[in-house]
Amino acid sequence: MPTRNSTDVIVIGAGVVGAACAYYAARSGLHVTVIDRGPVAGGTTGAGEGNLLVSDKEPGPELDLALLSTRLWRELADALPPRIEYETKGGLVVAADAHGLASLREFAARQARSGVAADEVPGDRLRDLEPHLAPGLAGAFHYPQDAQVQPALAAAQLLRAGGERVRLQLGEEVTGVLTGSGGRVRGVRTPAGDVHAPHVVNAAGTWGGEVARLAGAPLPVLPRRGFVLVTEPLPRVVRRKVYAADYVADVASGSAALQTSAVVEGTPAGPVLIGASRERVGFDRTLSVAALRRLAAQAVRLFPVLATVRAMRTYAGFRPYLPDHLPAIGPDPRAPGLLHACGHEGAGIGLAPATGRLVAALLGGGTLPLDIKPFRPERFDEGTDPRKEPGHGA
Repeated sequence: MPTRNSTDVIVIGAGVVGAACAYYAARSGLHVTVIDRGPVAGGTTGAGEGNLLVSDKEPGPELDLALLSTRLWRELADALPPRIEYETKGGLVVAADAHGLASLREFAARQARSGVAADEVPGDRLRDLEPHLAPGLAGAFHYPQDAQVQPALAAAQLLRAGGERVRLQLGEEVTGVLTGSGGRVRGVRTPAGDVHAPHVVNAAGTWGGEVARLAGAPLPVLPRRGFVLVTEPLPRVVRRKVYAADYVADVASGSAALQTSAVVEGTPAGPVLIGASRERVGFDRTLSVAALRRLAAQAVRLFPVLATVRAMRTYAGFRPYLPDHLPAIGPDPRAPGLLHACGHEGAGIGLAPATGRLVAALLGGGTLPLDIKPFRPERFDEGTDPRKEPGHGA
């Protein structure tokens, strides 16, 4: 029987990925202790917009993970209370000119072969979907599978839905990973005392690299800073998630320099959220006026109606970036008993359920719903590039 100092599984991280791992592990019959140095959703999850996207993903392993998560989020929306604000509002990827639209058309055709639904919208029909879009745009592709949740609420409800099998230890930093013979993981150390378990899941998000280092199994997880502008509450002037075509290229880029591409969406509460920026500056939270100005200008070019709307606040978050843009999911042979579930960059909220299902299946010996080889944590140690694995479309 689990005690304060022992359990079946320890999950490090109470963000949405850690919460999904705990939820599915508990559903499989395991007792789970979730440890986080802060509150639930206190890191990247709490700074996210709640995107559940297939529209921005190349055919390959990440898209497969996203499509599985799309199905699982629908199930969770029925199983969890409605307070997670799950919306199947769809996404609209907009092209300014004919060349951009042709690129979107080719991209959507490749995605369709993997099961993604996308419909081309000519420029003269765009305002049927989004009445406040700027005139003169060449066209867009509408992705009905794109959706959104309120990420902090989703994490909290997943943990709550785990019931008595999930125990939270918040405000406790993991300072060490305990190992036994052969380097096998046997628990973690915190200032409040050791907690023992035969399995430890690294779901520490941007700090996943630090947890991996403590276990002697390094991962090159780096923080990638992003800002979001939040407007005053408005009528529903933006109905869907709308973003410019260059957002897809920014997501796939490994550049450390500042990149911005307009991503605009309304919320049930009224404010419009405006992103997205990306830059690698460590954990520097300094407000970047340059990034915010670029975001505002790009949003106004898409939606001129926003030119006179007040921005009420802004917030920053750090995406857990891995060099090949794929998360690390699965057991780490360098530290038996350690599993990773981190490095999802800006897609962690969308990919959380599939990640949790995979981790739970690995812990319980169940059938895996998809091939996890491209997500192997040790791939960076081997010097391999998962993008060159068979079946990866990048």
